Amino acid sequence: MKKPLLFLLFCLPVLLNGQQGLPRREFVAVKASGPMVVDGNLDEACWGRAVPAGAFRQYFPVDSAAAISRTEVMMAYDEQQVYFAAILYDSLPGDYITLSLRRDFRIESVDALAIVMDPFMDGTNGFFFGVNPFGVQVEGLVSNGGQAATDLDLSWDNKWYVETKRHTNAWTLEMAIPLKTLRFAEGSARWGINVVRYDTKYNERSVWSAVPRQFELFNLACTGVAIFPEPLGKPGANISVIPYLAGIASKDHRAGSAAERSFTLGGDAKVAITPALNLDITVNPDFSQVEVDVQQTNLDRFELFFPERRQFFLENADLFASFGFVNARPFFSRRIGVTIDSTTGQNVQNDILLGGRLSGRLNERWRLGLMNMQTAPEPANGAPAYNYSVAALQRQVGARSNISAIFVNKENFDRQPVDVQQPGDGSYNRLAGLDYNLASADGKWGGKFFWHQTFGASNAGQAFSHGATLNYNARRFFVGWTHQWVGEGFDAKVGFVPRTDFRRVNPVVGLNVFPDSRRVNRHLFLLSNNWTWNDTWGITDYNLTASWTVDFQNTARYSFFLLSNYVKLFFPFNPTGNPNQLFLPGQSFSQTGFLTSFQSDQRKPVNFLVQVISGVFFNGNLRQLSGAVNYRYREYANVALAYNINRINLKEGFDDATLVLIGPRFDITFGRNLFWTTFVQYNNQFDNLNINSRLQWRFRPVSDLFLVYTDNYFPDNWKVKNRALVLKLNFWLNL
Repeated sequence: MKKPLLFLLFCLPVLLNGQQGLPRREFVAVKASGPMVVDGNLDEACWGRAVPAGAFRQYFPVDSAAAISRTEVMMAYDEQQVYFAAILYDSLPGDYITLSLRRDFRIESVDALAIVMDPFMDGTNGFFFGVNPFGVQVEGLVSNGGQAATDLDLSWDNKWYVETKRHTNAWTLEMAIPLKTLRFAEGSARWGINVVRYDTKYNERSVWSAVPRQFELFNLACTGVAIFPEPLGKPGANISVIPYLAGIASKDHRAGSAAERSFTLGGDAKVAITPALNLDITVNPDFSQVEVDVQQTNLDRFELFFPERRQFFLENADLFASFGFVNARPFFSRRIGVTIDSTTGQNVQNDILLGGRLSGRLNERWRLGLMNMQTAPEPANGAPAYNYSVAALQRQVGARSNISAIFVNKENFDRQPVDVQQPGDGSYNRLAGLDYNLASADGKWGGKFFWHQTFGASNAGQAFSHGATLNYNARRFFVGWTHQWVGEGFDAKVGFVPRTDFRRVNPVVGLNVFPDSRRVNRHLFLLSNNWTWNDTWGITDYNLTASWTVDFQNTARYSFFLLSNYVKLFFPFNPTGNPNQLFLPGQSFSQTGFLTSFQSDQRKPVNFLVQVISGVFFNGNLRQLSGAVNYRYREYANVALAYNINRINLKEGFDDATLVLIGPRFDITFGRNLFWTTFVQYNNQFDNLNINSRLQWRFRPVSDLFLVYTDNYFPDNWKVKNRALVLKLNFWLNL
């Protein structure tokens, strides 16, 4: 059985990468012959010579018609930058919708235009640059071909310029993106490109190069081609230095210690070895300005995942982070320089002394990632100084698939245990792995096959993680198959692996129905069956889900899920967190119930999400109410209240519990360069009330002054746990 499966997996790239769709649309960039002033007026001579790219096609509400809103886009370039100009015609009265004037706004339900670029035309990695009618920027990185919503990371920041003008029947924009900001092959003359317009008045999303509506708008299988009449050269020396100064005042009230005041400095440097290969260096980094994580109520037996948002780790992050499955990641960058405060549930930073990262492309087929980070010792918990090394190498095969290898090493040079909780582990932990990532040329087929192995001084048997998945995503049907095997001895200490010693299979089938209706855009029916087992306990988890989702023409969404779950415990556990009342290993529970949710029209000033779960839960039942209510005052203020309330009723001597997580958020934008955000989180699972307030002044592109206040309280008596005030200045210098 294994040999035919392996043969099929390795033959698929040959079979699928040969599938080609319609000829790709093309337009020609013009050479800028004079000075370019980015002011939104489109009065430069080169725009008069450019042939606009138009004839946009709808993506939403249908993908089979011409766009109602007329859009024209032009492209120019010189030795230092690429430029875009656009005229977005608007024949309907009314104001444009934007969520705020804050950079990196949520782009789905506002008026905006976005450029999707694939400079290497590999259909795998690209850039996303967007702007709304008020000139607010959003940028991101596209990885894994843009096959899923999670393949667009908007946390990435870089230096580029845009201005807009609002007119009676249109809005215009001019955009300048330095070639130093991008990664491309020197001498290239063709880039993959698409242009996306979001129009709230017509409730329309349209694209220059057609995208089937079962795909994401930024799917790189669907780009057209931008042609440069002259090959692009190297944009000259490309070195940036990003120093910071920070003053911190803090006090740990639980320990009763005196207030501490400190002054730190450090920074990053970015050195372009080639236009496609970048060296990042960091010395004494400080991430205190990064917004706090949105907490989650944990009713599960295993660790929860929080995404990486620190800038140093984001560019080319997929080179390191896309290995394995989401529940078996061999490398997780948040294991470096981040720890959890067990009394607040907050992730807090521990000291990184210095680090370096070389990442990018060697040529059109090969990508390389090398990282080394050195942390300081932590006397408070007895941890020594650790060194982290990661190496990744990727080779493209076929049109959009690739084979990737990874090596991860965590080591301390004092010969102390690599994990203070497991002193027998020795002073190092290593991992090596190989992944094959499948993406067909037409975007319909996707998949992955991997094998990872760990090595340590006390390595147990079955120290491997293996998985395979294959998906087919057509207009009407979605079919997927996943199987996974994580051995008992697999110990990826720099990875994210919430559980080991299990095998899993998960078939999924889906059906899209697109009715001819003014109210309903799509019905989606999904059936998923997930079995997990091991040799010791047999079947430990079984999850059968049948769901129906309705997407409405006004952007609202309704979902209903029937749930049938089975759990067999293999360690003591209580979902309420009560350590004195535990279900025992070997106990099993059948749990049935339902989930229903509704998201209202997100274009409205007041919109909401509400979700209800009800059903059998262990030996009792669970009722959960969660969601969010949002209010927007034009582009200047957003107020949101997120909530998650769980009422757990257990039987047979187990106490009931009500777990509450409430998080109001206030987001004020005084302009495009001054923002104030206050985020409050009450979490009775950790008996904690957290306040995080952040004032940000962006005085130059990617240069900021932050004032951050953080407080943690015991909510019953408002007794302070800890408190901190940070003033941080960082600025971007091009050398």
